[in-house]
Amino acid sequence: MPTKHIILTLLIMLCPIGMAAQSTITRHKPKPAVTKPKPAAKPKAKHKPAPRRNSTSHSGSTVSLSAELNKLINNMVYVSGGTFTMGATSEQGSEAYDNEKPTHSVTLSSYYICKYEVTQALWQAVMGSNPSYFEGDNLPVENVSWNDCQTFIKRLNSYTGRNFRLPTEAEWEFAARGGNYSRHYKYSGSNYIGDVAWYTDNSGSRTHSVGTKRANELGLYDMSGNVFEWCSDQYGPYDSYSQTDPLGPNGWSDRVLRGGCWNDRTGDCRSSNRYGGTPDDGGSDSGLRLILSHL
Repeated sequence: MPTKHIILTLLIMLCPIGMAAQSTITRHKPKPAVTKPKPAAKPKAKHKPAPRRNSTSHSGSTVSLSAELNKLINNMVYVSGGTFTMGATSEQGSEAYDNEKPTHSVTLSSYYICKYEVTQALWQAVMGSNPSYFEGDNLPVENVSWNDCQTFIKRLNSYTGRNFRLPTEAEWEFAARGGNYSRHYKYSGSNYIGDVAWYTDNSGSRTHSVGTKRANELGLYDMSGNVFEWCSDQYGPYDSYSQTDPLGPNGWSDRVLRGGCWNDRTGDCRSSNRYGGTPDDGGSDSGLRLILSHL
């Protein structure tokens, strides 16, 4: 057979083998990996939340943050520093408890305190929510713990650039007594509780709008009754020695509550009456009032 024919015959015989091999290679060749695009990274939450211009309260009204902050600043009352006797002084009468004793001299620097308890409108504007049991923009916020108050104040300060805080127990009592203008009333602003306080006999078992009773000598409302007000101090026994700008005792777990509430009897709304509460506990009788060392 000529060489040319032999080569042609061999090529014809090898062709199917090559096709089969190519088919096998193709069949077992792994599919290329499909690279899915990575999802865009979620933006990290900012440490300082952006202020909400408006929010809707439980009562359905729109609450403006800027308007509420302006009202707060305008409602801060200057309390000129001075010296007073803190605790169960004579006008507090026989209803005074042992935890209000011994009386002791306290000297305070000047400060500013809000004439009203923190309202639900202000809390709603700052926090975006309202924890209160009794609902109404001008009602005092309640159902807040001491810890809740700290969270609120921290956020409020981030919006205002100021240093709002809870009053010390001494600052609270000095203001409740009327500061340097004190007329030594039993309650904050009067010897007749119904003039200045919402309490168990007249409250109808609920809170009332702030500022609807008579103010005390400094123009402060509801320092007796309506809701208890948290103070910054730990709740512990009094000492008898004179003190200057006291911050309260150390080593105690509870925090001070002052002023009595809508569900309290007369004796518990006196200016020297004091209670302690765990910092993570709050009820429909517990609220707050704000203070500034400098306006």
